[in-house]
Amino acid sequence: MPERNITLSIVSHRQNALVNQLLEDIQRHCAERVVLVLTENIPDPTPLATETLSCPVERIANNQVKGFGANHNAAFKHCQTPYFCVVNPDIRLPADPFAALLLALADPRVAVAGPLVQSPAGGIEDSARRFPTAGSLLKKIFVEKKQPDYPTTQGPLKGDWLAGMFMLFRSDAYRSIGGFDEAYFLYYEDVDLCRRLHAADRTVLYVPAAEVVHDAQRASRRDPRLALQHLKSALRFLSKS
Repeated sequence: MPERNITLSIVSHRQNALVNQLLEDIQRHCAERVVLVLTENIPDPTPLATETLSCPVERIANNQVKGFGANHNAAFKHCQTPYFCVVNPDIRLPADPFAALLLALADPRVAVAGPLVQSPAGGIEDSARRFPTAGSLLKKIFVEKKQPDYPTTQGPLKGDWLAGMFMLFRSDAYRSIGGFDEAYFLYYEDVDLCRRLHAADRTVLYVPAAEVVHDAQRASRRDPRLALQHLKSALRFLSKS
């Protein structure tokens, strides 16, 4: 039986129905590996279905809304395992992704590893990316991206950054750089964190042998307030480059 060595942080923004689907996947494929920290950032009338889970669960209910980084940093305070995993509610696990990721993290120079991310239709998402520049962001507005930044058929690859939908960290690496920068309320926390890991001479690794499914919500494309937040975070990141 695998060692219970991963603290898995999930934050719900009135997304408990999605979280419950993810909890079913965790119970089915990897409950023996993990300790869960479940954060309700916004009250939700749908209860979290934790009764049938066989893994330990720590629950947090926020009195006020926190940003992405602040929520996961608060969850990390409960982490007593050698690995810490950040997972979005809209992720699904068709199988256990952790065996391949933990193998990659056996090298102490590797600070964080991320899986190949598929859409529900089977397309490959660009979850491992090169650092954005002003030019690349302008191109993104006007030119539809056709393929991911990194190949998926060459085994584990060093990359610039991994999308925050699914990141498995060595806990010592996460702790050493102070976790996410909470000045980013939403968006680009993952980009900034990976840049700081690179600056600390740690490796960011894309591991296509591990796979998850992302039912992307793409909220910033529909909500002008979120689109503005996305822009503000991008400008903050570029100003620090």
